[in-house]
Amino acid sequence: MPDPKTKKPSRIQMRNRRLILDAALVVFSRDGYGGATLDAIAAGAGLSKPNVLYYFEGKTEIYVTLLSQLVETWLDPLIELDPEGDPVEELLDYVRRKLDMSSDMPAESKLFAGEILQGAPQIRQHLANDLKPLFEEKCAAIQAWIDQGRLAPVDPAHLIFSIWATTQHYADFDTQISVLLDREDPFDRARAHLEQMYRKLLTP
Repeated sequence: MPDPKTKKPSRIQMRNRRLILDAALVVFSRDGYGGATLDAIAAGAGLSKPNVLYYFEGKTEIYVTLLSQLVETWLDPLIELDPEGDPVEELLDYVRRKLDMSSDMPAESKLFAGEILQGAPQIRQHLANDLKPLFEEKCAAIQAWIDQGRLAPVDPAHLIFSIWATTQHYADFDTQISVLLDREDPFDRARAHLEQMYRKLLTP
């Protein structure tokens, strides 16, 4: 049987890989890495277990592939924080984009949170090599805005942590929020609340 990784994949191969990754996202975000099984992933993808193993060597390769794609997506809003823009509006746009990701990508957020809670065994290098330099660059940009009097004095690192906490919470704790708000969609109110809170915090 030819190795699908050694030549350009066909449309069917690309479709099947996407089916596997989509099913795996559901299984890993629901059951965690330890609880996930290839049988569950195969069932979710509508494929046989041997068919899944044709495309991926095993559960770990599927998991690492998902996380690698997710890290790139997760970094995009922070990458686009523009040091030349209006400080308050740039940061509010970052808050909005992170909240939109919680609304649109709850399974991805839970997958990422689960990996971090386990000590980031699969993405520690990504955190060190990709996130840390970007984080330090954006902290420096925020501090420059503060030094210029264009932003209220805040701790740049903990501002970013707070944005992560207040936006990703809506994905990672959606079950609790659903119970407390009687299944009301929280995102419209969350957007208004977070914008008001961060605008007051950040406006010099």
